[in-house]
Amino acid sequence: MKKKVGVIIGAVLLFIGYTNFEVRSVSEYTEITDQYKRPISYWPSPIIDKSVEWKEFGAIEVDTLYYETQDLPEVVLGKALFFDPKLSKSNQISCSSCHDPEMGWTDHRQVSLGNDHLLGARNTPSLYNIAERSSFFWDGRALTLEEQAMGPLSAHHEMDMDVKSLPAKLSKYKEYKPLFKETYGDDKVTYERIVGAIATFQKTIKSQPSRFDKFMQGEYQYLTEQEIYGMHLFRTKAGCMNCHHGKYLTDESFHNIGLTYYKREYEDLGLYLHTKKADDVGKFKTPSLRDLLVTKPWMHNGLMDDLEGIVNLYNSGMHMIDPTEEEKALDPLFPLTDPLMKPLKLNEKEIKAIVAFLESMSGSYYKMERPIFPTK
Repeated sequence: MKKKVGVIIGAVLLFIGYTNFEVRSVSEYTEITDQYKRPISYWPSPIIDKSVEWKEFGAIEVDTLYYETQDLPEVVLGKALFFDPKLSKSNQISCSSCHDPEMGWTDHRQVSLGNDHLLGARNTPSLYNIAERSSFFWDGRALTLEEQAMGPLSAHHEMDMDVKSLPAKLSKYKEYKPLFKETYGDDKVTYERIVGAIATFQKTIKSQPSRFDKFMQGEYQYLTEQEIYGMHLFRTKAGCMNCHHGKYLTDESFHNIGLTYYKREYEDLGLYLHTKKADDVGKFKTPSLRDLLVTKPWMHNGLMDDLEGIVNLYNSGMHMIDPTEEEKALDPLFPLTDPLMKPLKLNEKEIKAIVAFLESMSGSYYKMERPIFPTK
């Protein structure tokens, strides 16, 4: 009898021990996460560098007009042009070759693959929420979507099209004429109309709400304690909000995060190639963090496909090749890593929590039916 009582007491104590462990395990998050289970205006303020003008997170709404928008004449025309390989010199490459809707509007390649199987120098950016950007390409060299569309059409390693002859080429296809007439009032095919329609279609490509968005809208069950804790670290200790803030988690600016590979394999001078300003060497556009799970690989060179590896890189501080004053004097182009980059001293648990939060921001999926574009 005493033995049975001892076993029962032991089992109870063991149960209590496990219960206490679970309580401790949850409470280490709960004390923090409870602060976020309320309207955003009541959230703890993020830790932001004094030099940064930032915006609070914002939730993405469902695009309730999506289907109506897709039926607009200019969008119908733009979609046909976007998916039509006849816009390339070889008649084999379309805009959708690199921006595939089923691949997060990218191509899942390290760098783009174009005309004659030539490789580009940079990773293909996703088109999600492209209408919200203030500049385009990794180096910001285009300021409008129309200007952005012109680049790939003529680039020899992309679509390699002689854009001056493109209107005449498309005019040969009678099925295009009613599409242009319905859109512009007459059936004249011009280069400006072509890129304008493509840009209009691209503006309809928007992220769908993720679990992160539902949480911000008060549905707190959509994020786990670990994910909320990761969001807290993202906003505070990890300093991520210095560059990734607002509804689309980008400051729309340019930074050298230490991956320019100066005078080494993979060298890319970034923004400098556009501005020719020494201070811009190695700077690249801050990407949006929306829909990360369907837009990898990441970084301007597409060298990273593991989120935990990326967080570990940032955790290191990234100051791997900062020049001495003497080196900088001898070489004015020697890149300087952005001072916002600092060692974060995150432990393994914190890194995993941040990764979990980053994964919660993916909510989009596309099964867009490819349009029937003119063939005669």
